[in-house]
Order: sequence, then structure tokens, then C-alpha cells
Amino acid sequence: MTAAAPGGRLRGRRIVVTRPAGQNERLAALIRAEGGEPIVFPALAILDPGDVRPLAAAADRLDAYDLAVFVSPSAVDKALPVIRARREWPAGLKAATVGRGSEEALRRYGVAEVIVPAERFDSEALLERPELADVAGRRVVIFRGDGGRELLGDTLRGRGATVDYVECYRRAPPTADPGPLARAWERGEVDAVTIGSREGLRNLLDLLGADGRERLQQTALFAPHPRIAATARALGCRRVIETPPGDEGIAAALAAFWERM
Repeated sequence: MTAAAPGGRLRGRRIVVTRPAGQNERLAALIRAEGGEPIVFPALAILDPGDVRPLAAAADRLDAYDLAVFVSPSAVDKALPVIRARREWPAGLKAATVGRGSEEALRRYGVAEVIVPAERFDSEALLERPELADVAGRRVVIFRGDGGRELLGDTLRGRGATVDYVECYRRAPPTADPGPLARAWERGEVDAVTIGSREGLRNLLDLLGADGRERLQQTALFAPHPRIAATARALGCRRVIETPPGDEGIAAALAAFWERM
């Protein structure tokens, strides 16, 4: 655990960190390094798929694919243990993902060759990579959660690829008691919220109830993607700050915000 800095641009600031469990540690450490206090409250639960057999079957036939795409760190953390339990990663199979967090997760599992966008971290940016431009006749598997956007698959099919989706996790509202967080808000002990997904934001608004919802809507909310920021504004949040992507981008935006205050 990283100790809080004696000074730092976030000194005395209490910041809610809402990514799923297991994905908050790096951002929390960066907040502490700037003297802030992270309040970890996962606003989205990531569960195993209801039926693991399609994931196991995909693992067994990985050699048949030319490219494996992982849409999120959750996709990596749910798919790779199943794959590794059944086989080695095929030597000729390239992996692709939309962000640095997912890339780091893949490397932790020993997947070294990863295609990832250089700047913007989303499906649109991944599709702009030259490696995904000429995929006619290629076979692609996309590991994702239940539902989700169809942009990657639709675009790759339009470019001539054969695409299979494999659902490797389910999203669900968190089961944690929101009472302590709501009471901290009532006491004025919440200065900002970081949001990693639109679904997590909706869950948090639902959990907090009417009074808590109003407090959240008035609190500085930091969102690392334009779609998340737009959803926050549509849901009534009045102080939305769009940040650069990744933990470092969010932490830098938090620090810069209070440096200007």
C-alpha cells in the first residue's frame, strides 16, 4: 500500500473510486501519492458467466483464430485463467485490446504481443490501428461481458473477417452497503468521484437514493471518456470533468483540478 504523501496536490481531498473490485488499486495508490484519501466503493460487480462452457470451448480452439480481442480488464481477468488452465497461449495468436489497463493485465498472464491504441482508448481507436485494417479472410474472437457494443464485431465483419463473440463475465449491481458512503457525503467528507463506466454511474445513482443522488450530482465527477462524461451530464451531474484515459490520466486531472482551486 502506498502511504499518503505529507503534502501533495490532493492533500485533504477524499475521492470515491468506483471501478469493479480488483481494478482500483493503481488509481488509489496514485491518489495517496498526491496526499489524497481514496474511498474505494466498487459501483459494478463482475461475475463469472452463467455458463462457462462457451468460454472453455473457445479456449480449446484458440489455434483457429488469427486475432483475440479483449474489450476490458474484466474480460482479461475472467478469460485468461480459464484459457491458462486448459492450454498455453498459441504462439502465433495476436491479442488486441482497447486500453492500457487491459494490456497490462494481458502481460501479467504472459501475453506479450498486444495491439493497443496509442492515444484514445476505445473501440473506435482500436479499429484505427493498421493491424485491424486488412482482416479479410481472418478469424477473430472477441472476449467480452454480457451484451455490450457491437461496433468491433460489426466493423471487422464489414472488413471481411469472421468474428465470434465469447461472453466471459456478467455485470451486476454491487452488493456492498452504500450506507457508510452516503453518511460520509452527508458529513461533507466526499470531495470528488471517479467513474469508470456508464453502468457504474447508473448503479451508484440508484444505490444512493434521492438525497444521495442530489449530492452526487453536485459533486465533482471525473470521467475518462467522452461517452461517460456525456452520460453523467444527461443524468443530471453538474460538475463533470473529462480526463485523459488511464489511471495516470485520471490522477493528473484530479491533481490539476485542485491545483487551480
